[in-house]
Amino acid sequence: MTHAWLDDPATAVAGTARRLLGWLAVAGGVTIRLTETEAYAGLGGDPASHAHRGRTARNAAMFGPAGHLYLYRIYGLHTCANVTCGPVGQPAAVLLRAGQVVDGADVARSRRPAARRDADLASGPARLVEALGLPLTAYGTSVVDGTGPLTLHPPAEPVPEERILAGPRVGVTAAHDLAWRFWIAGDPTVSAYRRHVPRAVSPPGPASR
Repeated sequence: MTHAWLDDPATAVAGTARRLLGWLAVAGGVTIRLTETEAYAGLGGDPASHAHRGRTARNAAMFGPAGHLYLYRIYGLHTCANVTCGPVGQPAAVLLRAGQVVDGADVARSRRPAARRDADLASGPARLVEALGLPLTAYGTSVVDGTGPLTLHPPAEPVPEERILAGPRVGVTAAHDLAWRFWIAGDPTVSAYRRHVPRAVSPPGPASR
């Protein structure tokens, strides 16, 4: 199995996100075919990236090596999974946004009892992590050598180029119109797109007397 694409320069992270479509993510007795991904660079080049302003304890995994999990919590409730890519010291990661459960559906359903349809089991980054049963403690583990709880495997056949679409990223307040989100056209597991709407600024109240 080759994962040479993980070592592409950080500037090629969008290409990596595109190539990951159709790959199989395997963890916790569940296999998910990736149908939606999202690319993030860093260090001044991508204001939406967690690595935009430099290395911290939280984003350290993004700085390398490639092929490892960068996990983080959102709203203190949900976990998102990213795969690091690019040379060491040049932060980049691909968010695993959505996928189709192709094996272990019963296990995934037990972890996602609120899902009304099988298409909803992994139709979003937090749902995907829940379906796979990935713990936050998997942070920094490899997805390529079998030592971590999650492994990525190439598909038997790549997704045809004509079936791959690109568009704005979701859930970010900066660079949200950058077309670094990729998905398989017509796939029912792709998460719903919600355009970022800036918060309205309330006018100042009357001056006190």
